[in-house]
Amino acid sequence: MAGLKLQAVTKSYDGKTPVIKQIDLDVADGEFIVMVGPSGCGKSTLLRMVAGLERTTSGDIYIDSQRVTDLEPKDRGIAMVFQNYALYPHMSVYDNMAYGLKIRGFGKQHIRQRVEEAARILELEPLLQRKPRELSGGQRQRVAMGRAIVREPAVFLFDEPLSNLDAKLRVQMRLELQQLHRRLKTTSLYVTHDQVEAMTLAQRVIVMNKGVAEQIGTPSEVYQRPATLFVASFIGSPAMNLLPGTLSADGKQLQLAGGMALDLPEPRPQWGGQELTLGIRPEHIQLSTREQGGIPLELQTLELLGADNLAHGQWGSSGVIVRLSHETLPPAGSILYLQLPASALHFFATHSGTRMD
Repeated sequence: MAGLKLQAVTKSYDGKTPVIKQIDLDVADGEFIVMVGPSGCGKSTLLRMVAGLERTTSGDIYIDSQRVTDLEPKDRGIAMVFQNYALYPHMSVYDNMAYGLKIRGFGKQHIRQRVEEAARILELEPLLQRKPRELSGGQRQRVAMGRAIVREPAVFLFDEPLSNLDAKLRVQMRLELQQLHRRLKTTSLYVTHDQVEAMTLAQRVIVMNKGVAEQIGTPSEVYQRPATLFVASFIGSPAMNLLPGTLSADGKQLQLAGGMALDLPEPRPQWGGQELTLGIRPEHIQLSTREQGGIPLELQTLELLGADNLAHGQWGSSGVIVRLSHETLPPAGSILYLQLPASALHFFATHSGTRMD
C-alpha cells in the first residue's frame, strides 16, 4: 500500500485560464477517495495528472513519499481503469490481463499466478479464453479491473468506470468495487459525475466545481454540512431546497424573492439585513398544520416514486420539494402546512456561496 499526496497542484493549458486551481490533498494508505462533479469541472484532468498522462503546470505529486511529478506513467506505480474498458478485441481475457506484465518482462509462470489470482478474485475464471465481444458490459469492466489488479500497483485510478453500464449493473458493480477494495486495501482515486456513486463508494469525497475542490470530507460531512451553495445543490437526491432572500434586521424573517416572507424557527440577529440563501433538504421538511403555525405550500405536482413521494410547490419565486411517505397522497392544488426544523436549516452567503453557520 502507499499514500498519495498532491501539493499545490495547478493546471492551465494556455498559461492564463486555470483548468485546475490550486489543490492540496493527502490520501492515506488504503484510502478510497472519490472526485465528483459535473462535466468540465476538472476531475478527469486532475486524475490524468496523477497518472502522468497530463503534466502539472505547477505543484508536485507524491506516491508512497516519492516525488513522481516528472516521471512517466509506467514508472509511477499506478494502474488505471478507463470508462471505455480499453480491451484488445483480438485477445482473450487471459491475454488482455497478462499483456501489461508481458511487456514488462515477467516470466510466464509469474504472469499465470497473477492472472489466475485476479481472475479468482473477480470471478472471471470461466471466461479467461473468451474474447471481449463475447462478454457483457459488466464482465468487460471486470476484465479491465483485473488487468489493473495483476500489476499490483501502489495506487488505483478509476476514470468513470461504470458510466457505460445500465442502472441495474451500475448498482451491482458498485457493490463489487466496495468488496474489492475491502479485500485489496489499495489506495484508490476514483472519478465520477454521479453523486450517488460517489456517496456509496467513497471514504472521502472531493466535490469539484470549475477546477476548484469546493469541499473534501466524508460522505456524511458533505451531506450534513455542505461548505458551499454548489455542494448543497449538487449532493443529495433530490437536491437541497435553496431559498434566496434578505433577512430582516431582527433576524426573524427571510423576505424571499417573489414577495413571500418566511418566519425562521430561530432568529438569526447576527445576520440581520444581509442577503442570504436558506437551504433545507426535502427529506427534512416536516408536515404540520395551520393551527401549529405551519407554512402553507400549494401542491403543484406529486411524483410517485413507490417507496415515497415528492411534492412540488413554490415559495415566492423559488421551487420547493418535500419528501412524503408513500401513504401521503395529497391532490394537486391542495395546501400542505410545513415545518422547518431549526436543526435542519443551512445558511449560505448568496453572493459568495460560502456557508455562514
